[in-house]
Amino acid sequence: MAATLFHKPSAIVFTGIHFPVSISNYVPIESSPCMHCNYHFRSKTSYQRKGLLQVKATVEAGTQIEKNGFEGNRMEKKEKLRILVAGGGIGGLVFALAAKNKGFDVLVFERDLSAIRGEGQYRGPIQIQSNALAALEAIDMEVAEKVMEAGCITGDRINGLVDGVSGTWYIKFDTFTPAAERGLPVTRVISRMTLQEILAGAVGEDIIFNESNVVDFEDDGHKVTVFLENGKRFVGDLLVGADGIWSKVRKNLFGPKEAAYSGYTCYTGIADFIPADIESVGYRVFLGHKQYFVSSDVGAGKMQWYAFHKEPAGGLDSHGKKERLLKIFEGWCDNVIDLLLATDESAILRRDIYDRIPSLTWGRGRVTLLGDSIHAMQPNMGQGGCMAIEDGYQLALELDKAWNQSVESGTPVDVASALKSYERARRLRVAIIHGMARMAAIMASTYKAYLGVGLGPLSFLAKFRIPHPGRVGGRFFIDIAMPLMLSWVLGGNSSKLEGRSLSCRLSDKASDQLRTWFEDNDALERAINGEWFLIPVGNEVVTSQPICLSRDENQPFMIGSGENEKFPGTAVVIPSPQVSKSHAQMSYKDGAFFLTDLQSEHGTYIIKQPSG
Repeated sequence: MAATLFHKPSAIVFTGIHFPVSISNYVPIESSPCMHCNYHFRSKTSYQRKGLLQVKATVEAGTQIEKNGFEGNRMEKKEKLRILVAGGGIGGLVFALAAKNKGFDVLVFERDLSAIRGEGQYRGPIQIQSNALAALEAIDMEVAEKVMEAGCITGDRINGLVDGVSGTWYIKFDTFTPAAERGLPVTRVISRMTLQEILAGAVGEDIIFNESNVVDFEDDGHKVTVFLENGKRFVGDLLVGADGIWSKVRKNLFGPKEAAYSGYTCYTGIADFIPADIESVGYRVFLGHKQYFVSSDVGAGKMQWYAFHKEPAGGLDSHGKKERLLKIFEGWCDNVIDLLLATDESAILRRDIYDRIPSLTWGRGRVTLLGDSIHAMQPNMGQGGCMAIEDGYQLALELDKAWNQSVESGTPVDVASALKSYERARRLRVAIIHGMARMAAIMASTYKAYLGVGLGPLSFLAKFRIPHPGRVGGRFFIDIAMPLMLSWVLGGNSSKLEGRSLSCRLSDKASDQLRTWFEDNDALERAINGEWFLIPVGNEVVTSQPICLSRDENQPFMIGSGENEKFPGTAVVIPSPQVSKSHAQMSYKDGAFFLTDLQSEHGTYIIKQPSG
């Protein structure tokens, strides 16, 4: 089954990304030595140098500081701010695109734009929810279209929480209605590498400096100088730290501070696997005690999953990750076990989960932070990258407002005030969603289906299947709070977005049965597009091969100890003294199978087999 992981746009090789070295005054660009690096990104247009052929380096105390500017271009219009961005991840690139589209001079410094960056080896698909897609539309409609075209829609199906052992639904999430009512795109999942290619291509190779790791900066109140690991320096009007949870910009701003360990390690993998309910279910969170499991459709016949387990940080898997996971989730429902079995050992990765509590102050002077560098979140809400995208939009907007005010008043741009306005606009929303992500982890891992679960000596009570009071109360609360929370998270920022129309795409249309699936679990089960098998159980005489059941309403099944020639359907013969010659009939109608006892001697019973 297998095919490509994601549909990726055709790539253009950046054979001409030039990284200037220190130059003396008035050295022509063409004659200066350059470093070349080959990375694959899609670009709207091929790179062309613009403006004058010479740049002037600023000299301070005998040290040459590079200014990779395009002076000719800048002289044609009133010069705007030069913005330095540390970090070329999703947040940094989105902000760079937003700032570029507003006419600012932007330079992005990235340590490694290849697939190995930050959490490189864990760079699986990322969920881009409606709020972030809407922000992308407001920034650049063409880029947003490419992202949505490459992504796999999950918001048009059922999503929610299920019991990890039984697999039964606990709470269903409606992510489609909040988007449709507010004219927002529907949530998608996209490969991080594909997303980064699209963003980098739109930002442009002339703006992105690869192999350029920002390790320090200096803010003199008028300009900001960044210092790279390779010894080079660049000067700008402000610096945006978008260099992730282990941000060097943050460390230099506020001093060293450890990230907070969540208490959970996370295994993740991608499997060539198509669940039978792929057309009706987008993603599920399987709840358990001190552990939980998340699965999501990522398109192209693949499923991504995350397995969370409460344990100290820094653990190792001496006997293999897959073997350990099968022990941790032993007794859980088939949806979990099947995904683990379908995943190659080499495709399973592990990392400990950390976050950072957002502070009231996001920056100082002409330096601010964005995304994970200031508010790294646990992944339980799927909003970490989405918040970074919203940050990028808001920061570019505030800087543009400050520039317009300076033009009207004839005064210099008040960079520090613009950065403070950005903080005020983002602080509360980010803090609330950060807290929600932490609460979601607590709820998912403290879930107890039955009284006695996790009670040590009293764990025998679980076999009586007495619903846990926390489960009952939690469900009541979530039923009320979840629609309000989703509406605010997905649509609460849409009123602040400028430059996009309130409209939905016809391609984002959900199934006509979506509302029915939310209200009726049986209808959702009947929507499963898979094969059903009858598996006889018992002693060796009774046991036979599994029988594939037909969904043809005109082909019923007759179950008995021998064949009945008068019966028009398919005979299922079970040679047992407890089975009558014409024992029971199984038929299919309206998406469900029906079992009818034919007045057999011993009767026919349907028993729900416990899963664990």
